[in-house]
Amino acid sequence: MTQKALSLLFTTWEGGGSVTPALEAARRMIARGHDVRVMSDEANRPETEAAGARFVPWTRAPNRPDRSRETEILQDWKAPPGPDGMIAAIETIFCGPALAYAEDVAVELRREPADLAVCNDLLFGTMVGCEALGQPFVVLAPNVSLAPLPGAPPMGPGFTPARDEAERAMHAEAAQRVVGMFDVGLASLNAARAAFGLAPLAHVFDQYEAAGATLLATARAFDFPVDVMPPKVRYVGPLIGHVGWARPWASPFPADDVRPLVAVSFSTTFQNHGAVLQRVIDALGTLPVRAAVTLGGIIRPEELNAPANVALLHSAPHDALMRAAAAVVCHGGHGTVIRALAHGRPQLVIPHGRDQNDNAARIAWRGAGLTLDPTADTAAIRAALVRLLEEPALAETARTLGAAVAAEAAAPTLVEALEAAAQPARMLEKC
Repeated sequence: MTQKALSLLFTTWEGGGSVTPALEAARRMIARGHDVRVMSDEANRPETEAAGARFVPWTRAPNRPDRSRETEILQDWKAPPGPDGMIAAIETIFCGPALAYAEDVAVELRREPADLAVCNDLLFGTMVGCEALGQPFVVLAPNVSLAPLPGAPPMGPGFTPARDEAERAMHAEAAQRVVGMFDVGLASLNAARAAFGLAPLAHVFDQYEAAGATLLATARAFDFPVDVMPPKVRYVGPLIGHVGWARPWASPFPADDVRPLVAVSFSTTFQNHGAVLQRVIDALGTLPVRAAVTLGGIIRPEELNAPANVALLHSAPHDALMRAAAAVVCHGGHGTVIRALAHGRPQLVIPHGRDQNDNAARIAWRGAGLTLDPTADTAAIRAALVRLLEEPALAETARTLGAAVAAEAAAPTLVEALEAAAQPARMLEKC
């Protein structure tokens, strides 16, 4: 049997770590001969087309024209510490404009049907549009699961696995709070469903039940264990793609400089992280190392003071940079953490919010690095960097865990899962 080419519609948004995994999945499906469209913010058109996919912009839903911090929609750094930043995101992107996302997807699918839609796990409105049209779809989570999984710590606070019944009870209560937090957007989501003639849901996360599967684009080796994996949820391995807008890497240091290289990469979306980045730079300036700091086009070089051993770069291909590095300092974005692991590099993770506390917790729990609060001072950062560079156990664990992560990333699991999910809608022909 040979398989006819599938028509796939990916939906994503300019949310930093949401884009690269979606485009990597698109590349893999294109390499298999499938036709791929990507609906996203206009800011993502160049890299989408460079990946070989057709681009469709949002027209009713929020649509960032570029990646500058002036067009940042979430602005969650303005919220107090805690859940307020996530609640703002739920109201602004994830659920608030659910009807607009649903309408955009429905219009596009009516214009050109698809065998399968692949919906970002946070764009609940896109799932509504698919469900209303009877469109087969899967949810693609470019990170660890947002919805609580049985026996695993819920996302948000950066919990590690429970050690006793008291902690299990605390985690269960926290999981209910996560469900309740997302249910801030339930009225908007149900309004979108009503507009399309669909019954209301009891909880926002119930929208996932209409999907054929929820695919977690992370490594089982990286994630926390669960008691029982829900039948529709499966790991498909990390989608470690290439950022199309990154500038080529050329070391700014002399070829005979043998000091260890530290790669520093914080968020490519603005999280008001200039001050903590400056403290990292100040700590690096006191150590016998070289450091390359990628700014992602978000923090401007003139906003920072760098000593002679620290190079400030607009951007660089992270694979090349991390391959040359001895250690990585990052904010805890899933893509950066997983890429550093895949290269076997120990990490210092300084999370700013979003899913970053949870990624940091996994790195520390696995013993592949260290984590600090973003309020940590220069002395604390320096001490952590010294440990990162001098403790063999951290480097060895990072290499061992990284090998497992890299193996999952290289497996064809994602392609197989998407082709299987399209089975009810695809046509097969005999050899």
